[in-house]
Amino acid sequence: MTGTPERPARDPAEALPARAFSLPRRIDGLGLPVLFVFLWSTGFIGAKLGLPYAGPLAFLALRYALATVLLALLALATRAPWPRRPQDAVHYAVAGVLVHGLYLGGVFVGISLGVEAGAASLIVSVQPLLVAAVAGLALKERVGGRQWVGLGLGLLGVALILGRKLGQGVGEAAGVLACVVALLAMTAGTVYQKRFCAGMDLRSGSAIQFAAAGVSTFLAMLVFEDARIAWSGPFVFALLWLVLVLSLGAISLLYLLIRRGTASGVASLFFLVPPSTALLAWLLFGETLGPTALLGMGLTVVGVALARRPAPR
Repeated sequence: MTGTPERPARDPAEALPARAFSLPRRIDGLGLPVLFVFLWSTGFIGAKLGLPYAGPLAFLALRYALATVLLALLALATRAPWPRRPQDAVHYAVAGVLVHGLYLGGVFVGISLGVEAGAASLIVSVQPLLVAAVAGLALKERVGGRQWVGLGLGLLGVALILGRKLGQGVGEAAGVLACVVALLAMTAGTVYQKRFCAGMDLRSGSAIQFAAAGVSTFLAMLVFEDARIAWSGPFVFALLWLVLVLSLGAISLLYLLIRRGTASGVASLFFLVPPSTALLAWLLFGETLGPTALLGMGLTVVGVALARRPAPR
């Protein structure tokens, strides 16, 4: 059998097998989603530590500014490619406003207005179901019956985990509305990122996204809140954690997973965030986990496993 000759490698490293630069399949296939869920869950811990010392929009605007500077310096130092076409930069900016500005802004504002963190997590956790529905129309992704069952089990598991907190109420109506805005923004942002930003460089593209989110959040801060920041040890720690671990680490993992998988499959990982956050709260703050919550965790894990399996062709 004949074929086109292989291109001579310009660099000796190019002649090595691709597996030499890749993680083992078991680590790459399972480890990256697990690491993403853990890192994303710590965002609620960071918000709990930092929000008492700053307004939610001021907190986020400062976070986005630092992330933009660090990513821009990294992109310049590593000679990362920047978008050549203006429309590509516009697409990156739109995704950044949705995924960072509106999603995190809605969650932070909702919690600051009295919405329980658990209730906010449950509202946002509806996202995988919306993404699955939208992805079938916008991305032509097939969502099979097994995936829908998995998504339903995931939502049921999250409801069981957070049932006790929901019984205490979800907070002010304005806070709930902010969380709903966050839900819709993250749903749209996930699909938009998959559709229009597939070739985005994670260094330069993320710098553009955080810059767009920072500008929009800063303008919203000028309109809706006072720019108050009480500098303290816990606030600085929370800020650095959210910038370095969440904005640089977890977001890069999210985009990498979106690039490699289906939008609905990646979105199903967000069902694991409330159980992971509950475990962290148990370890750090001594919050108890009852039998119902443990059952909910089991259902969530099974649901995500079903939802992430590709639909039959």
